[in-house]
Amino acid sequence: MEQPRKRARRGGVQSVRIEEVAREAGVSPITVSRAINKPRTVSEETRTSVLAARDKVGDIPNAVAGGLASRPSRTVGLVIPHIRNSTFADRVQGMTDVLTRAGYGLMLGLSGYSEQAEFEHVKAFLAQRVAGLCLTGTTHAESTRALLLRAGLPVVETSTLEGPFIDMAVGYSNELAACLMAEYLVSCGYTKVAMVNTLERHDRSLARERGFLDGLTRAGEPPGPGTVFRSDTSLALGAKAFVDVISTLPDVEAIFCANDVLAVGGMLEAKRRGIRVPEDIGFAGFDDIELAQEFVPALTTIRLKRYEVGSVSARLLLDRISGISPSSPITDLGFEIVPRASTRRPPVLPAVDIL
Repeated sequence: MEQPRKRARRGGVQSVRIEEVAREAGVSPITVSRAINKPRTVSEETRTSVLAARDKVGDIPNAVAGGLASRPSRTVGLVIPHIRNSTFADRVQGMTDVLTRAGYGLMLGLSGYSEQAEFEHVKAFLAQRVAGLCLTGTTHAESTRALLLRAGLPVVETSTLEGPFIDMAVGYSNELAACLMAEYLVSCGYTKVAMVNTLERHDRSLARERGFLDGLTRAGEPPGPGTVFRSDTSLALGAKAFVDVISTLPDVEAIFCANDVLAVGGMLEAKRRGIRVPEDIGFAGFDDIELAQEFVPALTTIRLKRYEVGSVSARLLLDRISGISPSSPITDLGFEIVPRASTRRPPVLPAVDIL
């Protein structure tokens, strides 16, 4: 009889083995963990399938020792990069509203886009026996992913639809949104369009960059070298990024920024220099924060359902905690391009509401 293949341990956890069992059984890795560690949370058919796959692939580790063996608390953990503006604040509010009505509390961790900081928060939340976890994006340290696969508790990853996912996902297509915004800007008559992306190289920023470049090509204005600039996020740094763009590309006609804060910072600098928006240069952003709506001229941007990212994630976690499986592990909340005064209007507005 063929002997099970041996795998080297990574970070003390054989996460590869869990994923092999999941592929063999045709389920998610988190379902494998639940079927073995918490069999009452899955159907008998699923558990039988997982056990058969495990026997074929080889054994996998037991559940995380310590606190996870005890009864979970009525608390959910959430890790987000920061809470400096409504992009993530609205998500926190959405989760809080749903969890509070169900008698659950929310524990919050701020990672600052650091994978190591996120891992430390996850470890701390697991030590507190949280009933479920919500993370931002799918870019995590391998140790974080392995730990959560081993723990087997409900997990929602947000703000992207690009897997592989640990368990469930709630978000929107960053790539498609940026692609359609690039096409929209070209439809407004702009032929020289640049992008200011964030410095963080996570899944969401990379997807927005890919989408933007693809959108220009699809619209018949293929990007040249030096089309994408990068900056940390603040109004002051958005102003500096604008100066970098016009210094490098003096014929630039419009700038798409990966978030609204960078875009507004750029418009402030344009105003200081006597550069008219949108007559001399157009600006577009991403997020539709309150500042984008109230600034003069108001910012053309991509509107996201930020509150719903939190509220839907909370409902999915509560269902999982109650033993209810979602009809689909992936929830696409869509997005909407909102034309405002910071860009010229195209001759005919295209259909850009993606729900």
